[in-house]
Amino acid sequence: MKKGVRKIYQEVAPTYELINHVLTLGMDILWRKRAAWIAAKIRAGEKYASPTSRPFRILDVCSGTGEMARDLAVRMDRKKALKAEIYAADGSPSMIHRAKNKEHLRSVRFTLADAGNLPFPDSTFDLITISFSTRNLNPNPQAMLSYLREFFRILKPEGTFLNLETSQPPLPVIKTLYHLYIRLIVKPAGYLISGSRAGYNYLSYTMPRFYDAPEFSALCRKAGFSFIQHSLLFLGAAAIHTARK
Repeated sequence: MKKGVRKIYQEVAPTYELINHVLTLGMDILWRKRAAWIAAKIRAGEKYASPTSRPFRILDVCSGTGEMARDLAVRMDRKKALKAEIYAADGSPSMIHRAKNKEHLRSVRFTLADAGNLPFPDSTFDLITISFSTRNLNPNPQAMLSYLREFFRILKPEGTFLNLETSQPPLPVIKTLYHLYIRLIVKPAGYLISGSRAGYNYLSYTMPRFYDAPEFSALCRKAGFSFIQHSLLFLGAAAIHTARK
């Protein structure tokens, strides 16, 4: 992640969660919980069902204030058979500081790291998650590919990449309304609550320019992933992708 983007996230850290909840009418909370439920289904796969088997390791990349990591921890704690070692990586010290002392995150292992150069050996994790940060890694398709290949590198064979991100609605009229909402509501409301004009100028710029679900699937395939699936959320305003190594 570029230094300018990291600075933006440092500015908006105190109000980041609140603004996300307001601007999505709380749907981002439900979407993360759905992503965590999918992660639990992956964890509960027959291959890893025994609690005495090797540790199941999860990395939440660009973890921010730890909302996705918290949902993962809560979901995995519900059943003994779903125990997992959860790691979280982010490039912003401010975000990590806000996440570390949250309930359910005391056992999560936090790492200050850039998503393009993660300090883990090849084939370390069974599952990698990222939520609402992928578009910040995307100045161009080639850069996006380099990040996806880094995730591919640290996944174990048959490991899964799970991506939750804004997307582009497939219906033109819905897409037009969605982009209008970003321009008229996301930018001014984000600035009003956070006080960071640059932050929400940037975020409102990245949202309408991110890939639609089939395009992102194609990038995952180009990065080496297979068995790629996606589900659309809220008429395609967001999407969850899963992809296997």
